[in-house]
Amino acid sequence: MNRRNKYQKLALSLLFDAIGYISYIIPGIAEAIDIVWAPLSAYLMTKMYKGDKGKIAAVVVFIEEAMPWIDAVPTFTLMWFYTYVTNKEEGSNDNKKTIDV
Repeated sequence: MNRRNKYQKLALSLLFDAIGYISYIIPGIAEAIDIVWAPLSAYLMTKMYKGDKGKIAAVVVFIEEAMPWIDAVPTFTLMWFYTYVTNKEEGSNDNKKTIDV
């Protein structure tokens, strides 16, 4: 994945986490927003991050958004950080070294 796509995913992650916070900004309709946002956020997570990690993150974001008062966790941004900073498998091949035997 090139550097531009990496930072586009970061921008989307920040946007999606901000959308999740809307339920705190508009009191009274938080539950209605979460009913729609929880499955949509899970779907978006699987599209952004492929494989088992994306599926696991989708379950986490669904539960986090569906449960009251715990949807303040920036799950999309944490997943981006995990993918591109902590676990550089998917992030960048520039830092990988291979040894031929």
